[in-house]
Amino acid sequence: MAEPVITIGIADDHPLLVRGMELVLNVAGKYRIVATGGSADQAVQLVHATRPEILVIDLSMPGDVLVAINAVARRYPETKVVVFTAYANTDLALKAFDAGASGFVLKGRPIEDLYAAFAEALEGRRFVSPGFADRLAADLEKYVAAKPRQPPRLSARERELVQGLLEGKSNREIAASLNLTEKTVKHYMTNLMVKLQVKSRLEVVRAARAILVASDGLLPVDEGR
Repeated sequence: MAEPVITIGIADDHPLLVRGMELVLNVAGKYRIVATGGSADQAVQLVHATRPEILVIDLSMPGDVLVAINAVARRYPETKVVVFTAYANTDLALKAFDAGASGFVLKGRPIEDLYAAFAEALEGRRFVSPGFADRLAADLEKYVAAKPRQPPRLSARERELVQGLLEGKSNREIAASLNLTEKTVKHYMTNLMVKLQVKSRLEVVRAARAILVASDGLLPVDEGR
């Protein structure tokens, strides 16, 4: 039986590079390019229109790419974001991961880095190009220490999921009540655990209750879903 094809969206403002990636990924046989764009705004639009499993995005494009990464991560958690950039900058990499990226691949590295990033992202893990990963790890502690601590802000959809958890509903019951697939609910649940820095549904409930108490009964909410 043929291996399932992985759908890819590409956001990069260099047409020749995009064309080269299309050729290489198509030759590999297990990827299908469903859309391309050349700006941060177009990156979000193409994900909204085609819902690829992977969005490959450059950091140097018109618009705010970090905002675009965050928008995709929050609104379309089923799409994993892999940064593909020429900038071996640890601060940018940490900000990209903080925004919701799943991979950080340096241009100039072998194409196998991208393949590995795709595979890791789809399994819910992060990938960083070898060599650069050591530099990133060295700067991570300083980045976390310097970052101001803020209460987590939940999207409207995440708030609905939390309400379902507080009511004792299963993923299937939450999915039915919100007209979502159970797979999408699981993606949201994973993102909630990461955002709240917990490892189980029970801890999500506890963290959510703590937020309720701290905010006088109101969950902090982002406008995006």
